[in-house]
Amino acid sequence: MTKRWKLLLCGLAMAAGVNTPALADRVIKIIVPYGPGATLDTVARNLNVDLGKALGATVIVENRAGAGGSLGTAYAARATDNNTLLLTAASHNLALYLYRTPGYDPVKDFTAVAYLGNAGFVIATPGKLGVNSLQDYIALIKSKPGDLNYSSAGNGGATHLAMASFLATIQGKMQHIPMKATGDAINEVLAGRAQGTAAAVPAIIGFKTDPRIKMLAYTGAKRSPLLPDLPTAAEAGAPGFKYDTWFGLLAPKSMPKDEVEKIHAAMSKALALPEVQARLGKLGVDYEPMSIADFDGLLKKDYEASGKMVKAVGVQIE
Repeated sequence: MTKRWKLLLCGLAMAAGVNTPALADRVIKIIVPYGPGATLDTVARNLNVDLGKALGATVIVENRAGAGGSLGTAYAARATDNNTLLLTAASHNLALYLYRTPGYDPVKDFTAVAYLGNAGFVIATPGKLGVNSLQDYIALIKSKPGDLNYSSAGNGGATHLAMASFLATIQGKMQHIPMKATGDAINEVLAGRAQGTAAAVPAIIGFKTDPRIKMLAYTGAKRSPLLPDLPTAAEAGAPGFKYDTWFGLLAPKSMPKDEVEKIHAAMSKALALPEVQARLGKLGVDYEPMSIADFDGLLKKDYEASGKMVKAVGVQIE
């Protein structure tokens, strides 16, 4: 019996070794809960190779789009292979406030891994609308309550909530037109079918000199380095208004602490590279180093703030 138990224990030890291969033999997935070309997807594809080099493993990006990001996020939450990460943004914390059954708990089902930085949005209108400042835009909205509309990249997403928060701040009312992607939302403005939108800087900066669109303000706390002449919304006529989004890597709660710390260290090493920071800067992401503990604190604080914001703007999705 003793000999048989020894053989069994030996077999279990060998099996455990097979299930936890060396980093160089592993393929780590970064799940992006949106389609190719989305801001999160672009950020992920500007980081995965450098993270892989710092980690000594192969890191790939996998898109799992659908349901406003909920499908891919729920998939990542259920992963138990210790090789799955989620690249997400502040909209991650909105799920339980916006959807009845999102399929995951944004706080309880994930653990903080690495904070990347934050970015704001550009409030823009059609050029033919004839407004040249945010103050003019606010006056127009208030003169026609509910008659104007704005487009977004989809219900419950950052572009939707950026405009909804702006309208709540100025006590204005517009109709919401949800589209499938930021590019579609911008096209609605270019065509004049929507009288406004809020878009990430990389998605809209190519239209900077296009007369079909007028950029009015940036929603971040300070001006975007990519659009230094564009005032913040607070400067331009909406005192106290700020809306930005953080970007970060999360892991399923099941991932062991030592694995999380290993990936955090590798991500920090990659983010310290000037070329990586430059690439993020071109995407409008303002990089800031942050510990796991501080990022975890930010996630919890942001979760509470998200609930208050959703209640304030009155957004609800079935």
